[in-house]
Amino acid sequence: MDGGRGTGDEGRGEERDAPLRGITILAFEQAVAGPYATRQLADLGARVIKIERPGVGDFARGYDRTVHGIASYFVWANRGKESLTLDLKHPEGRAVVEALLERADVVVQNLAPGAMERLGWGGGA
Repeated sequence: MDGGRGTGDEGRGEERDAPLRGITILAFEQAVAGPYATRQLADLGARVIKIERPGVGDFARGYDRTVHGIASYFVWANRGKESLTLDLKHPEGRAVVEALLERADVVVQNLAPGAMERLGWGGGA
């Protein structure tokens, strides 16, 4: 596991009128739809914690190499978020996710259909 891949605080919604300040969102997301949706929430002041896969992270990181070796789209779609790399199949990674789920107000995911259920974190979990 590896933490600390910040994606920047630009546009985070730190202004005094940030309507989602105090809301924590745990995001299991890749590519376009999920990251764009949670970027909007981060812009409104929510704390968004993006969970990424070890070794590769969000595959959108590799769309191009425009911004310090990272895709410009990735930087734009993930601004204002925290990023945490976790192996969701490893007991230690699962324990971290369980602790985050306990504190999260919202979970957003755009993984393959059934992926969250297979991991034990589906809608009924």
